[in-house]
Amino acid sequence: MPWTNGDYPPSMKNLDTRVRHKAIEIANALLDEGYEEGRAIAIATAKAEEWDKDHPKSDK
Repeated sequence: MPWTNGDYPPSMKNLDTRVRHKAIEIANALLDEGYEEGRAIAIATAKAEEWDKDHPKSDK
């Protein structure tokens, strides 16, 4: 079952909202590719945090 911004793995609850949204997006894509849930969560969280560092939000 794909995750949403209102229903996501407990391990993502402490992520910044912006990072969590990206992690959910990545995790769902990994699930679609056949990854196991636990592995998808771990990879997605790491990649979302990396993405956040590479794409800082604007202060505008």
